[in-house]
Amino acid sequence: MSAALITAMFFTVALLVTTAYFIMGSIPLLFLKHDTPLDARFVRGFFHVYYVCAFATASATAISFALAGHPDIAFGAALLAAIAVVLRNKIIPNMDALGAQIQSNYMDAIPGFRRTHTIAILINLLQLTVIVWGLIDYSK
Repeated sequence: MSAALITAMFFTVALLVTTAYFIMGSIPLLFLKHDTPLDARFVRGFFHVYYVCAFATASATAISFALAGHPDIAFGAALLAAIAVVLRNKIIPNMDALGAQIQSNYMDAIPGFRRTHTIAILINLLQLTVIVWGLIDYSK
């Protein structure tokens, strides 16, 4: 096995660990009442860190697979990196807006924040499923 492929596998594991860790960490945050701005800031910060880490690990995975001569997997990982950027640009501002509404005691803000949080988790679960499926398919 070449050094480039070993590096690609390392970053693939890092991508899996990052995605799984943040899924496992974000689900318990659903038990927060989300009724204070502090809850909203914490959850928002948690997802911000996730999207930065997801972008970094997916980008490194894409680059390493491209260098290892596996363009299809590199494309898939690059797509995951792009999705992390898009989600960060959609979900984080939405959480910021809803967090401000929570502070203003806007009644629909808490269910909206909880819904955004849940959607982000479901998207992360889908990404993890795609990563695992891709690895299984690649190993055949």
